[in-house]
Amino acid sequence: MFARVLTSSIYGISGEPTWAEVDAEGGLPAFNVVGLGSQSVREARERIRSAVENCGFEFPTKRITVNLTPANRKKDGSHYDLPIAVGLLLCSEAISLPEDQNGVLTGQTAFLGELGLDGRICPVEGVLPMVSGLKKDGVTAVIVPEGNAAEALLVKDLTVIPARDLRQVADHLSGFDRIDPAVQTELPYKDAVYPDLADIRGQEEAKRAAQLAAAGMHGLLMAGPPGVGKSMIGRRIAGLLPPLTYDEKLEVTEVYSVAGELKAGTSLIQTRPFRAPHHSISRAALVGGGSIPRPGEISLAHHGVLFLDELPEFASGTLDALRQPLEDGAVQINRVNFKIRYPARFMLVAAMNPCRCGYWGDPVKPCTCTQSERQKYLGRISGPLLDRIDIHTMLSRVVFDDISADSAPCKSSTAELKKGVQTAATMQQERYEGLPVKYNSQLGARLTEKYCMPDKAGKKLIGSAFKKWDLSARAYHRLLRLSRTIADVDGSQVIKEEHVLEALRYRFPEDKFR
Repeated sequence: MFARVLTSSIYGISGEPTWAEVDAEGGLPAFNVVGLGSQSVREARERIRSAVENCGFEFPTKRITVNLTPANRKKDGSHYDLPIAVGLLLCSEAISLPEDQNGVLTGQTAFLGELGLDGRICPVEGVLPMVSGLKKDGVTAVIVPEGNAAEALLVKDLTVIPARDLRQVADHLSGFDRIDPAVQTELPYKDAVYPDLADIRGQEEAKRAAQLAAAGMHGLLMAGPPGVGKSMIGRRIAGLLPPLTYDEKLEVTEVYSVAGELKAGTSLIQTRPFRAPHHSISRAALVGGGSIPRPGEISLAHHGVLFLDELPEFASGTLDALRQPLEDGAVQINRVNFKIRYPARFMLVAAMNPCRCGYWGDPVKPCTCTQSERQKYLGRISGPLLDRIDIHTMLSRVVFDDISADSAPCKSSTAELKKGVQTAATMQQERYEGLPVKYNSQLGARLTEKYCMPDKAGKKLIGSAFKKWDLSARAYHRLLRLSRTIADVDGSQVIKEEHVLEALRYRFPEDKFR
């Protein structure tokens, strides 16, 4: 007997239809799974055997061969358990499909789920991208674990059937006891709670830089001695970002679903991601990859913030791996047999000390580092990476009057600064309607010259800066885009000389950083 049941596989964050072909013939009893399955796929044999028997079915004593097709693509995950088990029950005639369930054989119904030894159907990773891919391929119904039903319902115009165990699925397919399709309920929105920038006294210029970075999704690098508030600003900047659009929410949710980072009971991520990996992180963990590829921190920060504290402490090779994703908004992982692309359009926020001891340039505490030690410390950050960060700002030691309890309340709160961010977001939304960009930082060279040209005085100022600092073409366009964001925050359609002048304050001449 032969049966063919539809399921899905994940490549990157895309789901591709996969067939579980099950053949049960005479011969010595055996259970073989072929089709380039990983260890978790091969171990499905023992899970399925126990689940079938513990649900009251007789496991066939035949030579069973399971083929996951297309057989030339690697398969990973435990979600193949349910389709293989359904195919096995069809082969052994434990399930007799009524006429209205023939969609199981034609591929109109797909199956996803991991089996427990007692027959329970356990939640799996990557349901949203898999179901989305199945929908594009013409599937009309999908049977998923109950714990994944809310996630699958994010794909519209698809019948989602939540299953508790294998016996319930068999009864549903046989027509004995039908499972009611899951119903979409309104998702409660709970705004993320971030610490307030009002907690930081002084450092008004740095908070202005954070506002501009959030308004245009620009990269931000903060440098200064220890204890001046760099980390505090970095951990509060996500609170300035505008809300995610629905399409952005789906993209972020797909990444987290594939990575297994989607929390139980969460169907849709509704707030901007904030990721702050430790400086000991490996290159694969940061950009993605591994023996079984998984999204890295830059993809988990998609449409959100990636905060790298103590930037020079990261391995140089790890930092340089950020250069291409910062330009492309995605990372491609190439292996001999496949290529995987993960989205990675994140806002890079970094903090660092000016030297190993941290006090180079401090007016109070002298630096104990030699010139060669300073150069070695700062040399861990390559020039091309610095050139890709739009905003550079120096933080200095705050005075007592700014931080004492008797000082006046801080006016630069998150709520106050967010007003300018929202103004800029609205202007960008109207300006780039119909274009494949949403923020000023995403503009290419052609669109930059179209939308970011300053007035006559501003052009003259940029020309002088280009010659004096010997800026690269990339730095020139980034300077224009930052000037556009400053004008947007101020509510100005025209980029004036004052906006260009402020943008120039956030670009370090190379010798100032070395």
